[in-house]
Amino acid sequence: MSQHNKINYLEIPVKDVLATKAFFNQVFGWQFQDYGPEYSCFLRVGIDGGFYQSSSQFTLAAGCPLIVLYSQDLLATQAAITQAGGLISRDIFSFPGGRRFHFTYINGNEYAVWSE
Repeated sequence: MSQHNKINYLEIPVKDVLATKAFFNQVFGWQFQDYGPEYSCFLRVGIDGGFYQSSSQFTLAAGCPLIVLYSQDLLATQAAITQAGGLISRDIFSFPGGRRFHFTYINGNEYAVWSE
């Protein structure tokens, strides 16, 4: 498959790289490759990318893109997020094609999780 002109990589600002890695590992099972204390890559999670140390954050209210993750069990994922310290910022709602919710974590960054 050609990678030409395709989205290839995402870089996400986070206030705490270590805490972010721990959260995404605990909730979603992500693995990481570190490149110093202020940058860590996530691989094979749908799209490759990395978390980098920054005081910036992204939210829909700020006009930033929304990173949407997929779950086969929305309620179980929502529970795992809250158990790991995440905050549900928008409860489960329906949209054409499925249901989803939004959450934030230590950085204040907003993500969504969807399912059919």
